[in-house]
Amino acid sequence: MTDDDGGGSSEGPTILLIDNYDSFVYNLVQYVGRVAGSVLVRRNDVLDVDDVRRLDPDGIVISPGPGTPADAGISIPLFAETGYPILGVCLGHQALCAAHGADVGQAPDVVHGKPSVVTHDGEGIFAGLPERVQVGRYHSLAVPRTEIPDSLVETAQTVDDREVVMAVRHRQRPHVGVQFHPESILTRTIEGSSSARRDESSTGEPGDTATEPERTTGISLAIGRRLVENFCELAARERRRADS
Repeated sequence: MTDDDGGGSSEGPTILLIDNYDSFVYNLVQYVGRVAGSVLVRRNDVLDVDDVRRLDPDGIVISPGPGTPADAGISIPLFAETGYPILGVCLGHQALCAAHGADVGQAPDVVHGKPSVVTHDGEGIFAGLPERVQVGRYHSLAVPRTEIPDSLVETAQTVDDREVVMAVRHRQRPHVGVQFHPESILTRTIEGSSSARRDESSTGEPGDTATEPERTTGISLAIGRRLVENFCELAARERRRADS
């Protein structure tokens, strides 16, 4: 796979998306492409860390995929050896945790297409999101809360099962991970949320002030896109800071 498959905005950051052989990776590419200046898509086994440094992206997104973090090619080395802003999704999230010593094992329950309600800390990639959001989960592996290493901070958890880590951030590096899929149709605000009606339009497009109840698909786009936008903004800020 090559570059710019997700489109892009000329003013946005350049994002490298590592494809962990995920069947639906281009759903994530399209989300990133809405706000990124360009999206470079590479399989997890065609680059090493030096190749990534030569590409010098503003940020990196590590996709979901089959298998374990050990099967995810460059994913763990990117977290362990670089300071680029990185967003890990599902398997990418597990790779972040594994890179810092967490034991990734079988989830208490295998979930494929399960909606879960999560709460979060409202910071970083969760800035501007309603306090409670529904997310789409598709995973058989997970990181138990007892395995969170000291270098990571838990930033989101489900309201009904707090045994599994839903999101983390690194204490010093701009590395974040989410166990759920922001690009899933199941990732949306809780129906009837006043903050959702106030903050998110039916289309998710900036400037749309529609007040009618949102369609489920529109809500999904708005919430998932907001999270990805927040990451891209983080990547752009880190680039400006590095260049100043």
